[in-house]
Amino acid sequence: MNVIRINRDEYRDKVLACWLGKNIGGTLGAASEGKHYTHNFSFYDPVPTEPMPNDDLDLQMVWLKMVEEQGLTPSMRTFADYWNRYSQRWSCNEYGFFLYNFARGLRPPVAGCFENYFVDEMGSPIRSEIWACLNPGDPDSAAQMAWRDSCMDHSGGEGMYGEMFWAAMEAAAFVEKDLRTLLRIGLNMIPHSCRIARVIREAIWCYDNGVSWGEAREKIYSIFGGTQACDAVPNHGFEIIGLLYGKDFGDCLCKAVNCGYDTDCTAATLGSFLGILGGTEVIPERWLQPIGEKIILHEFTKPCDAPEDVQKLTDRLVRLRENAVSADSEILIGDYETNLPDDIMTRLFTNDQAKSALKRDLCASVELLDGREVWFYYGGEPVLFPGIWRKVKVEVEGDPSAGADLIVPEGWECRKLDNNEFMLYSEKAVAARNRIEVVLNGKKTAFTVLGPDEVCGFPAGENVPRCPDCGVVEALGDCLCRK
Repeated sequence: MNVIRINRDEYRDKVLACWLGKNIGGTLGAASEGKHYTHNFSFYDPVPTEPMPNDDLDLQMVWLKMVEEQGLTPSMRTFADYWNRYSQRWSCNEYGFFLYNFARGLRPPVAGCFENYFVDEMGSPIRSEIWACLNPGDPDSAAQMAWRDSCMDHSGGEGMYGEMFWAAMEAAAFVEKDLRTLLRIGLNMIPHSCRIARVIREAIWCYDNGVSWGEAREKIYSIFGGTQACDAVPNHGFEIIGLLYGKDFGDCLCKAVNCGYDTDCTAATLGSFLGILGGTEVIPERWLQPIGEKIILHEFTKPCDAPEDVQKLTDRLVRLRENAVSADSEILIGDYETNLPDDIMTRLFTNDQAKSALKRDLCASVELLDGREVWFYYGGEPVLFPGIWRKVKVEVEGDPSAGADLIVPEGWECRKLDNNEFMLYSEKAVAARNRIEVVLNGKKTAFTVLGPDEVCGFPAGENVPRCPDCGVVEALGDCLCRK
């Protein structure tokens, strides 16, 4: 087999540099997060004595625990369980809407987008690095895992495309150094017409056509900017400005931060990418010395066996990747020189998994039955209105011929069609939350269909109801101030 071989020490060095860069960038940008105006950073200000806690890193520590316990390709249903167990207190914006939807019975991917104004924000692009580290040299697989991840809270939004873009770029950077090639690989994984792709191309155009970084920033701000500080679209433009216009590691991060907006996220992601691209040798000691190598979790993250520092995090990720190697693996990590096959470019640009994922109907919920995914397609929003027939469908992972039956609430009608399709109907008022049981080979799983009174909507840009003191979603009952 014509495999990709990566030297173990080189791989570990890039993984370590990834998380060092993540900590540095997140800490640098934390001081100016959310401001719409430009800044003038050239170093930390104020100079810290330890890294700042940051959801950019915290949420990936939950994913670390998940993949250690469940394997490297968990179902998005498993993602949802771990988020609900360990990240339930992260309840702002898109995080809160996922948790709110999950609490009322919806499951990803529809739980990540239904009534969720914030699907275009930065909450998922900041979680890309773990998928790159676990899929070095395989941007397609990294992008596909980023798609599953982003289905928690950004289904179908620009945040989804942002995470897929960065996961692919970072995964490819383990074996490829040319920046333009890496940008093309990342763009190859997402729709060319999405706004993330357009803002990235705009930033590249500005650089190629001699536009100063300040003018490029104003161009991105005026054309792609919005009112939300965490809007993924302008922030991705700022990241690419930092990447292209920066002279070195620190200058790249500072230029991204100086563009404004979601500065902890833009600098953290950029720091991670630069770390993978160049290894620890590109990270100056002056940037590392003030914060060291500790990992400090926010109080919103529940204990999840997180590593104490980035060295231990690196060791755990390297171990996971090495243990995943099988006899037919196309990517090997070991005590030999890095060696790339002749068709490496073709393989880096392959996007079959990413394209397949993006074709999925996101108006669906996923449950697990005997370890297999069962998809329940709502045929639109997950709501049944009285007096209107609704076609739904059941799909079983790996078994398209599996026969299913439905058990519906009393008073509903259910007509079975071909190919596991069903027509649902209720003449009378539909309750707020309704349980639909799917029967497969005598075993059952269940999905929730909402009624009209449960979907009154939310004003754009506002969060779901949260505790006024600690900010935890009220529906979850896990308020910090009651502990």
